[in-house]
Parts: sequence; C-alpha cells; structure tokens
Amino acid sequence: MKQRTIKKPVEIVGIGLHKGVPVRMRLEPAQENSGITFYRKDKKRYIKLSPANVVDTKMATVIGNKDALISTIEHLMSAVYSYGIDNLLIILDNDEVPIMDGSAISYCMLLDEAGIAEQKALKKVMKITAPVEIREGNKYVKLEPSESFTLDFTIDFSHPVIGKEHMVFDFSTKEYIKEIAKARTFGFLHEVQYLRSIGLALGGSLENAIVLDDKKVLNSEGLRYSDEFVRHKILDAIGDLSLLGMPLMGRYEAFAGSHKLNHQLTLALLESKSYKIIEAKENTPQGIAIGAAYATA
Repeated sequence: MKQRTIKKPVEIVGIGLHKGVPVRMRLEPAQENSGITFYRKDKKRYIKLSPANVVDTKMATVIGNKDALISTIEHLMSAVYSYGIDNLLIILDNDEVPIMDGSAISYCMLLDEAGIAEQKALKKVMKITAPVEIREGNKYVKLEPSESFTLDFTIDFSHPVIGKEHMVFDFSTKEYIKEIAKARTFGFLHEVQYLRSIGLALGGSLENAIVLDDKKVLNSEGLRYSDEFVRHKILDAIGDLSLLGMPLMGRYEAFAGSHKLNHQLTLALLESKSYKIIEAKENTPQGIAIGAAYATA
C-alpha cells in the first residue's frame, strides 16, 4: 500500500465556527514522507500536524504555537484520514478551518474533486501492541491491539432526544462516507447563548450544527441519522487520532470521550511506546488489512 496525496490543488471559502469570519482554505499536494502540514498564509507560519502541537481542546482541537493557531481541525482531518491521505499542505488565511455544514461531507467532496494520487513510498502504519487507557471519572478512552481499525463509542446524555447511544464502526473509506461523514456537530441552545456571550460560536447556526433546546431538535429538517450524535463523536475521534500522523491498526473504545481525552490518549500512546510502526506491504496480513480499510468508494 503506497502513500497518498492529492492530484491537484483545490480550495473552498467558508465561515469559521467561533469567530464567524470568512476563511479561505486551499489544499495542495505534498511530497511523500512529509506528512500533513498547515500553513497560516496571513501569519506566514507553518504548523505540523502532531499531538505535540495541540494547544487547546476545550471546544475543538486547536494546534499552533506562540506565533499562530489553527482551530477546529478535527472534521477536516477526519476526512483526510479516512481518504488515506498521508501527505498534504493545508493553507488558511485565518485561524479556523471553515465549519461548512458541521460534518465532514463537504471535505469529502473537496477531496473527491482533488483526486487521490499514489506515491512511490510505502504507507507507514501505527500498529497498537498493548492497551493504553485514559480515564476521567466515569469517562474513558482507550486503544487496544487489533488487526483492523475499529471504533466503539458510547455516549449518555440526560436529554430526551439523545439519551444513551452506542455504535461500533469497522473502518473503511466507503463506510465512512456512508455512515459517518454526514453526521453534524451538535450543541445545546443554552450553551450556544453562553458561548456567544464570551465571543465564541459566533459563526454557529442551524446551517452548521444540530441545536437542541431542553426537549427537541430545533433544526427544521431534523436528524440525518437516528443516532447522529454518536456518529459525530466517532467522526471527531477519527480526526483527533489522525494527529498521530499515520493510519492506526487497533481498536479504539470510548465512553463519553472528548477532544481532551483523545489528545491525552495520543500523548500516552507515544510516551508508552505501545505500538510499532510497520510498512503496509501488499503481501503481508497487515498490508491486506490496511488495503481493505482504504479501498475507495
């Protein structure tokens, strides 16, 4: 299985979720073994996709340094990971990835427009070799050894529309597009009102999020899936795990997981060295597993 980039540059313009300002984003091909790099055009600063560069996880996954930040990267990175793209340059003229409709499907469409280019170097895979777990009260996230990539997520909200939702997702690009990519981010009306009072969520609306009051969904079109909430949590988790810089071979499990816990999990994994890096050769069982996972739709 070879490394991948995109065939041609593509760009979109959208609104940033928190500042509510227009953002132009351009995706460009990158050389093999270069990984995923963000470039703040307005600041003339490069930021490498890496757990070491995460600076905030309260409302979104934010990467950066003292010179520049890039917020809300998780939905874009979820799509980039799910298309098996190893090397990419992402150029932005502001500090947020455009939120689009609050899911990852717009980024999937953008990647379809760009096309996928195979490169000469073999794809590197992070194979989990021992369990790693992060707990915070009754919340937890963990990674365990597996011969494929599976996500098992449970949420439990004291809200009549959500309640307890559980989903096990056996990863493939085709199933990601069908079952996960269209699931939107969600929030509660009282939270939105508070966030706006402190200068956040200024770009949030019923066009780019599911919004709930105390009893119901306020979006006139309703839900895209009956369990859209847990599906979006899986979408987020894939985006957060993408910061490891290569596809995962392992089983991820979460109860009430979050950006914060996912970030702590990636740091713990790297520190514990509970993994080995393998090359996804087509004639090995590992290569077969990854090849199946990244079969395009």
